[in-house]
Amino acid sequence: MLSRLERIFVDVATISIILLALMIFADVVALNLFNASVPDTVIIVRELMVLAIVMPLAAASAKRAHISVEFITNFLPVRVVNLFVIFGSLVGALALMPLIWSGGKELAHQWTTGSAFYGDLSLPQWPGRLAFVIGMTLCWLRLVVMVIADSAAVLRGRTTELPEY
Repeated sequence: MLSRLERIFVDVATISIILLALMIFADVVALNLFNASVPDTVIIVRELMVLAIVMPLAAASAKRAHISVEFITNFLPVRVVNLFVIFGSLVGALALMPLIWSGGKELAHQWTTGSAFYGDLSLPQWPGRLAFVIGMTLCWLRLVVMVIADSAAVLRGRTTELPEY
């Protein structure tokens, strides 16, 4: 179930990158041909960037594709490396909690006040906040699942492994 959601989120991020590129292209063409820009391009591109960055975080975590420095851990026993992997996932989950909390508070504020961006289209602010909270929450959930699965593997004497897709 979690892997399916992650796949959907990666697809959403991919679509947002395509839309982002098309939006910038359309704005440049409109500016050069018609001497007028597409309304609220900067706002729309900024909101699409949230989708492009936050949505695939859980999938990247599941594949353990985050940047890591391994030159020291390559010399350590496998059991110690496994404990570092668990520790890293646990720290990541703990670090996301205040981001999710504050993002949720901001989302609730934007939702209740009906705040909109200042621009030609007066776009609402809550969709980007919602995407941020959902993406971060899925990443947090993936990290918690990884901590539990990796801890169980270490207790059984196995190594931490990548999930099957």
